[in-house]
Amino acid sequence: MLSLTILGNNSAIPAFGRNPTAQVLQLQDDYFLIDCGEGTQSQLSKYKIRRSKINCIFISHLHGDHYFGLIGLLTSMSLLSRTQDLHIYGPAQLEQIINIQLEVADTKLSYSLFFHAIHTPGVILDDNKFSVRIFPLQHRIECWGFLFRQKKKPRSIDPNKIKNYEIPASFYGKLQNGEDYTTQKGNTIHNDLVTMANSPCKSYAYCADTIYDEGLVEIVQGVDILYHETTYLNASADKAAARYHCTTSQAGSIALKAGVKKLIIGHFSSRYEHLDDFLTETTAVFKNTELSREGTCYFT
Repeated sequence: MLSLTILGNNSAIPAFGRNPTAQVLQLQDDYFLIDCGEGTQSQLSKYKIRRSKINCIFISHLHGDHYFGLIGLLTSMSLLSRTQDLHIYGPAQLEQIINIQLEVADTKLSYSLFFHAIHTPGVILDDNKFSVRIFPLQHRIECWGFLFRQKKKPRSIDPNKIKNYEIPASFYGKLQNGEDYTTQKGNTIHNDLVTMANSPCKSYAYCADTIYDEGLVEIVQGVDILYHETTYLNASADKAAARYHCTTSQAGSIALKAGVKKLIIGHFSSRYEHLDDFLTETTAVFKNTELSREGTCYFT
């Protein structure tokens, strides 16, 4: 299962009840916070997402609307007596910013904080359940996108069927990889008698602030959900380019060329009170588009 909860969908300035960028991605039992604009911890409380569930935080870049809520969240976690480790992935300068803020406040965290500086494209986190790849975005300052991919064995053990056979648990991993089991008497228990095909692995790509960049097409090819910024409507294409942002049709074009399954758009400029035109313009290019709405959870 993959689910995405939007905590903030606006750009630099909070406006019209919309907050700066933040979202929580859930892959099975793992929770990831992606960007942390102002008000993020209030949004976590509002939408009943427990801070203790989050063990990894990813910061795309050091414009304030993407990380100004971070130090408040870190200190609140400590005040709530967090003990489990927390990992932060972001531009190298962020580590110094965090350390200065903690030092001048004479704050000692109740948990171990591990900072992982982002330097070059590639896989930055990889375990037996998921991988996270980073890729550069074209913005005014260093900015990174994130690609999350779920991992699964090709097959799942069928609990109702396997109890009929005396197969040791130590062999289950091989069953999940499609192997047959041979008993000590030489009898073969065919794999499909005790397993079933697993559901496809899910994927999510996060494209924070960026100009229109067709180089992203290959990177996000075929993902289940693509989040792509649409700061401006098409009429402001010149302004978008000058400020290294995208328009609705440009985001739709990336989704179309990449063959993604669903596009979610966000990072709306505070000059717009109503968002209906964002959806109208984007769906004209890529039909399966949804507006990012705060508190909404998108599943795949």
